[in-house]
Amino acid sequence: MRGDVVIFLGPTISAAEARLHMDARYLPPAGCGDVVRAVVQYAPSTIALIDGVFAQSPAVRHQEILWAMSQGVRLYGAASIGALRAAELAPFGMTGHGLIFRWYRRNVLADDADVAVPMAPSDMGSKGIGEALFDIRMTLKRAEREGIIERKVRQQLEELSRSLHFMTRSLHKLMSVADVSLGPIEQLGALKAWLANGFVAQKRADAIGLLRYLSSNKYITEAPPCSPEFKLTEAFAYDMDYYNLSDAVLSKGAL
Repeated sequence: MRGDVVIFLGPTISAAEARLHMDARYLPPAGCGDVVRAVVQYAPSTIALIDGVFAQSPAVRHQEILWAMSQGVRLYGAASIGALRAAELAPFGMTGHGLIFRWYRRNVLADDADVAVPMAPSDMGSKGIGEALFDIRMTLKRAEREGIIERKVRQQLEELSRSLHFMTRSLHKLMSVADVSLGPIEQLGALKAWLANGFVAQKRADAIGLLRYLSSNKYITEAPPCSPEFKLTEAFAYDMDYYNLSDAVLSKGAL
């Protein structure tokens, strides 16, 4: 196993599938403190953030990513919360990859929930339950391009999908709601049949793209991202103390 690269993932792509594209140390979706813990335990040269926890557990903090970069670790993000954090921290040296990252960079007010999906606990494989709004929208746009649905129907379905809470959002749920809300539309029947092979898994595609990029080792020859000067804040120190990581952070030189 290639131990100098740590990758956090879960519902977007399983570790077993990810290993088909890159040999690395795979960890479950990251939460608050996990990036710092990975640096302390494994001393990686590179960390790739794809999936992370949220809602029921505190999400991975921007400050810990900045701290990791200040320790000389390269940070990459794609597909899900990794794309979000990369878009937010690109000015500070985090590198994003893929369409979803670029979309968040262009749309600074875009909703975080567009890439969110509920997931099983990590001891059950962190498998995704449902589909993200971003993937649903890409799927509907493809259906429009291929003449399965008209633009008006696509827009109606997108609005319906956004109205669903991300914890219950899925194409199956969307079709059920559409049957009730939109009434009998002939195009819905065609769309349901088409979805069996028409789904656009953009999150998964972006994650695989990042894995392939890192496995190529091309990034090693590129100029390293800037290493921001890290300033220890009271809030960050409090969080790291809660996770028993404050000594590790201070021992590695937080200003």
